[in-house]
Amino acid sequence: MIRVSVQREAFDIAAETLALEAAGVGAVATFTGIVRGDDGVTAIELEHYPGMTEASLNDICAIAQERWGLTGCTIIHRVGRMKVGEPIVLVVTASPHRAAALEACAFLIDRLKTDAPFWKREYRGDVAQWVEQKTSDVERGQSWDG
Repeated sequence: MIRVSVQREAFDIAAETLALEAAGVGAVATFTGIVRGDDGVTAIELEHYPGMTEASLNDICAIAQERWGLTGCTIIHRVGRMKVGEPIVLVVTASPHRAAALEACAFLIDRLKTDAPFWKREYRGDVAQWVEQKTSDVERGQSWDG
């Protein structure tokens, strides 16, 4: 089971986790990304390319499902403007064993940072600035290829 959603509204971590637990799996791993207030950031805004973004997220879920034998995979990524402390992204993986769930969860968050077409703008008060992709994110995403 693969579930991907790109949405403006907040997500329910417990409900999403329970949905995968209901399949009678042995392990569920989750990752939740939160807006950080680094360097005076007061909010962020994420934009995406509708259709293409969802397809990219589905593709990386399919790779993880095949590579780690996942029972289920959920990615929910928010778009729009979000304040410091709000959740941005949720990744949930389910498998018969913990190692597969944990590794797949790490893979998915690393790869979505580089493979899915999102654009981020940071706000410091009323001043907005587009954010470049980090070299460290690219390197971490590529580390799964070898």
